[in-house]
Amino acid sequence: MRSFRLCAVTFAMLSPQAGKASVNRLHLGSQLTAQAVTFRVYSSRATRIEVDLFKVSAGADEVARVSLNKDASSSVWSATIPLSTVRGQFGIAGTIYYGYRAWGPNWLFDPAWTKGSGTGFVSDVDGVGNRFNPNKLLLDPYAREMSQDPETPTNRDGTVFASGANYRLKDSGRVAPKGIVMPDLPSNASHLNTPLKDDIVYEVNLRGLTEADSSVPQNLRGTFAGAALKVNYLKTLGITAVEFLPLQEFQDDTNDVDPGSADYWGYMTLNYFAPDRRYSSDKSPGGPSNEVRKMIQAFHAAKLKVFLDVVYNHTGEGYAWDPKDTGTYNVMSWRGLDNPSYYLLTSDHQFSYDNTGVGGDYNTANPVAQDLIVDSLAYWHDSFGVDGFRFDLAPVLGNTCTEGCFHYDKLAAGTAANRLAREFPRITLIAEPWAPGGGVYELGDFPSGWSDWNDKYRDLVRNSQNKLGVVPFTTGDLATRFAGSSDLFQNNGRKPWNSINFIDVHDGLTLADVYRFNDGDSSWDQGGDHAAQVKAARTGLTLVMLSAGTPLMAGGDEFLRSQNGNNNSYNIDTAMNWLNFNWSSEQKSFQAYARSVISFRANHVALRPANFYNAQQVQWYQPSGAVADAGYFGNPDNHALGWWLNGTALSDSAPALFIGYNAWSGPVTFKLPVPPPGKSWLRVIDSGTGDPNPVPVAQQYNLAARSVFAAIAR
Repeated sequence: MRSFRLCAVTFAMLSPQAGKASVNRLHLGSQLTAQAVTFRVYSSRATRIEVDLFKVSAGADEVARVSLNKDASSSVWSATIPLSTVRGQFGIAGTIYYGYRAWGPNWLFDPAWTKGSGTGFVSDVDGVGNRFNPNKLLLDPYAREMSQDPETPTNRDGTVFASGANYRLKDSGRVAPKGIVMPDLPSNASHLNTPLKDDIVYEVNLRGLTEADSSVPQNLRGTFAGAALKVNYLKTLGITAVEFLPLQEFQDDTNDVDPGSADYWGYMTLNYFAPDRRYSSDKSPGGPSNEVRKMIQAFHAAKLKVFLDVVYNHTGEGYAWDPKDTGTYNVMSWRGLDNPSYYLLTSDHQFSYDNTGVGGDYNTANPVAQDLIVDSLAYWHDSFGVDGFRFDLAPVLGNTCTEGCFHYDKLAAGTAANRLAREFPRITLIAEPWAPGGGVYELGDFPSGWSDWNDKYRDLVRNSQNKLGVVPFTTGDLATRFAGSSDLFQNNGRKPWNSINFIDVHDGLTLADVYRFNDGDSSWDQGGDHAAQVKAARTGLTLVMLSAGTPLMAGGDEFLRSQNGNNNSYNIDTAMNWLNFNWSSEQKSFQAYARSVISFRANHVALRPANFYNAQQVQWYQPSGAVADAGYFGNPDNHALGWWLNGTALSDSAPALFIGYNAWSGPVTFKLPVPPPGKSWLRVIDSGTGDPNPVPVAQQYNLAARSVFAAIAR
């Protein structure tokens, strides 16, 4: 098919929308009007950029190539093409697919260059880190949808995207993912603004939520539309916010080809704007975007928030094919447009600097790279309706180094972490406050406006249940965690609800498996006693729901979902990872118990304090009924703790609540405080028995080993 090539197409500057200062200041990406399509892409180092236009998503050459002009003041390259030209001269009657080809100092433009040739080649990487290669079709970082993944069932050759001596002349145009030109979504999505302190967060993989659910029509399983059908289930469970694992495009088109070696979790992002097409029942251009928007509307109609797990610390563009060869990096998008701006590089600029363990760090200290993060978040919030975001390996967002190093600084105003808190004050921002790199553990050290996954809570509760006599802990430690971890958050100007409390998440063992397997990760099989395993799971879930902070549970925890002890199931897209709603009687019983403890939390505001408890609001007790003093708190031989909450002072429906936790290996009798005048104690929760029926109690209550109970005064 003949390829048309135009030069010097008219440059057009589009004005930002009024009132949308945080959204796409440079209007990057493609914009479609009734008269024309405009392409705008950033590169401060390119010497030439062309856009290739395609009739189809894969398997054919471009039908036109158009050169872009550079605005020297903004380093934005652009071209506007009349639709009459696109439809008439280029013959593209339907969807317009596109990608970029770029030249720079390491690969000079030569009119004699043709696809697959080395004409103009100087080096795969130059002294300042440029990696231009016109043989690689580049995905627009601001594309609103992607045509397909780099690897598909019909293209399993990933080397076509690589550079280096063996790969640089391979042209990727026929198989590379293309951007899809489509009208802008409206930016008027609705949101839920209920306080985070009142939320119960349910973390789940969108595909896994319904892929094995026989109640969902076959064609909707594993999709956005299928997830919308689980709204009533989640609402009945008592969930207030669903946190989906990444929904932005990642490599999963080949998962069905090799489901045991797949990218299931989605933490290798290929584009920060496009919803993953494989998650959509409508895969036509525009279909995934519309389906995401409708799904979130369905959640909002049921008063359920939607949070999105996002990965702005690295990308799916990947490692070097040969770690010792500076030339063999993939060139798919950001790297081929402006490698030093989008990636943190080593001091000699020859390699990507890797502080994440999963590929080179995204250059979050660079303002242009920050702009992309801000624009992406604003797009998902304004156009789709996402209420909040959980940030993978979030310390990378606090990096202040621009090359050859990493330094987290929560006080530096120019970091991405501070910028997001400043620009998105009404959006929930949740940090995974660590990264694999050495010295990158920042729990409690994020700026005001952020909440943190609290792994210190997780580890202490697990140790108290599973490592008695092996890992020392004190009741003072427990009290601090149960009361919202003031040691981590109070001095930073944050609140108890900024502590995201959990026992398990996607990354590691499930709740059930924490108490069924011995893998050294604060887990224990309870000596092989199955009844004890179920009791331990009830206790862990209950403690999360009774603690100050924001509770987080993983999808399937409520019915004892197991992964058979697998603690790193990122690459398994099979029934082992999907939620199975065909429950045994034991699972049904556990789910009913889970609903009851979630409901108890929802009904008692004393468990959800807006501020850290003061001495008038909480009192800590020994099982004997004596006040827990410093001596009791600091003695590692003590393993039981009670606490009384002043419901009246905390505006609760009950004048008082009492909670007792027995981490000991045998039963413990708790002596309850005297209830308020005219009231008596009613035990409403006991993880030891799992009995959902309220029971009146006198001044003493016998609690089984490794169990927790709660009583209210009425």
